[in-house]
Order: sequence, then structure tokens, then C-alpha cells
Amino acid sequence: MKKILRLITGCILLIVINGYSGLSYSQSITFCEDVSQKGDPVTPSSVFNISAKGGYLKFLVNLPYRIGTYSISYDIFRVDDDGYETYDNTIYQDVEPSWTWFWKEVTFYSAGRYNVYVYDGDRNFLTSGTVRIQFY
Repeated sequence: MKKILRLITGCILLIVINGYSGLSYSQSITFCEDVSQKGDPVTPSSVFNISAKGGYLKFLVNLPYRIGTYSISYDIFRVDDDGYETYDNTIYQDVEPSWTWFWKEVTFYSAGRYNVYVYDGDRNFLTSGTVRIQFY
């Protein structure tokens, strides 16, 4: 009976340990209408409706660590119906090395689907996301 009890206790302990090690803290980009002072996205979405004259949204990047650089870049690619990317532009942003989150207001003038890739000052990949821009 003691062997069975030890085996069950061991299995439960193993499950608990594996559960905690499975927690993941990864970097992310969120597209939103605004960003709170605490760094929370306001009205996050992957689809935004803009005027034919253009409209803006915010790119919010969250990291599980300090950025450790003074600049980052956002490479923006337009994605066609077949999934092929065409380079659109690169936006640069000054940051502080101690920041763990930051945001950038970006204006779009064309409807479509866009992939956004974020890099640190040494061109190390941080995160990416996809946003769809529609005209209203």
C-alpha cells in the first residue's frame, strides 16, 4: 500500500512540476486603439477600420525582459491574397534599455493585410503580428 501511495504522490508531484515549467512568458505585439499608462492595450484587435484618407493605430510590444537597447524597428510587409509579402516600410523608434514594454502610433493609408516584424537595435528578432486594415 505504501508503494502505491508513494507512486501516486510522485506522479502528482511530477505533474505539478511539469505544469509550472510549461508556463511561458514570451514577447508579443498587440494592435490597439490606445495604450494605458500601465501599458495595457485599449480596444485590441487584429482588424481596424480606417477612413480612405488614412487612419492610425498603435503597436504595443511587451517583453518578459528589459529591451537592453536604445532603438527598435518595425518592418512592415503587405500580404497579398496568396500569402506573399511585399515590403512596405520600416519604422524606427527610440527606446530606453530598461523598458519592458513600449508602443508606437502608426498611420496606414491603404487597406490590406500587413505582417509586422519587430527587431531590436542589433536586428535581433523580437516578435511579429498580423493586422488587417479596412476602409469604412
